[in-house]
Amino acid sequence: MNELSVDHLLGIKSLKLDDFKLIFETANKFKEVINRPIKKVPSLRDITIANLFFENSTRTKLSFELAEKRLSADILNFSATGSSVNKGETLEDTVNNILSMKVDIIVIRHPNSGAAYFLSKKVKSKIINAGDGTHEHPTQALLDCFSLNEKIGNLKGKNIAIVGDILHSRVALSNIYALNTLGAKVMVCGPMSLIPKHIESLGVIVEKNLVKALRWCDAVNMLRVQSERMDLNYFTTTREYSQLYRLDVNKLKLIDKEVTILHPGPINRGVEISSEVADSKNAIILDQVENGVAVRMAVIYLLASKFKNNLTK
Repeated sequence: MNELSVDHLLGIKSLKLDDFKLIFETANKFKEVINRPIKKVPSLRDITIANLFFENSTRTKLSFELAEKRLSADILNFSATGSSVNKGETLEDTVNNILSMKVDIIVIRHPNSGAAYFLSKKVKSKIINAGDGTHEHPTQALLDCFSLNEKIGNLKGKNIAIVGDILHSRVALSNIYALNTLGAKVMVCGPMSLIPKHIESLGVIVEKNLVKALRWCDAVNMLRVQSERMDLNYFTTTREYSQLYRLDVNKLKLIDKEVTILHPGPINRGVEISSEVADSKNAIILDQVENGVAVRMAVIYLLASKFKNNLTK
């Protein structure tokens, strides 16, 4: 397989196992590029990419921008703050205005679930979902699985726990889809108020006790509590949450085994993870950041290749 089975990256759910293999193989090649003295390739010199961020972002936005620059693409950055969106302009009008500037690929982050899918039906550009509401965050799941594959090998049959605010996390849903496709066993852990009803239908195990989850898993992905998405109190106090669900040295001592630790960021140190654990040798958080650029380079390159192929047909 030398091209993706999808025309857009709207979510992990639409990807096949061969798509994962192709993305990871391509990301490995680009990881070599970004670790050499000259970190740039001319692959996308004739491609224009618009980054549309209708929601605050630092890591994801910078990672996409760096990936695009490493590929030599022309970049157009858009932020909803200070734009005509605040004057009542619709998403479709905003995008059509940007498309009139001859944009080939759109990277979009939006607070509403389904925004990327909506765009894919309205415009001819390739769409990459950089996070839509509480729905999906596909490139985060791809880089998480790529990083895990580097650290613990083939994920088939591996036990992976996702801990924290599962209910509001688009990272959790994308990771569940990705890990299922790659053959891993998935457990979600957190307060029952933050575990979606019927999540077992996605093929995951539910566990309330963090220490039990840690004893079960080979790797654990610690999620941030998504306070900005909550309109209710889902637990009594932050202190109580931290006592039960913070990953710290004391809890790791109870399991007497090594566990690989991930975090999608930003980290609330002392809430969902202690600084000592976040900075430990078993944490691959900084590897995730590095791999994020390579994986996003791979996704952009592969979608751009489809765009070019369509033009020549």
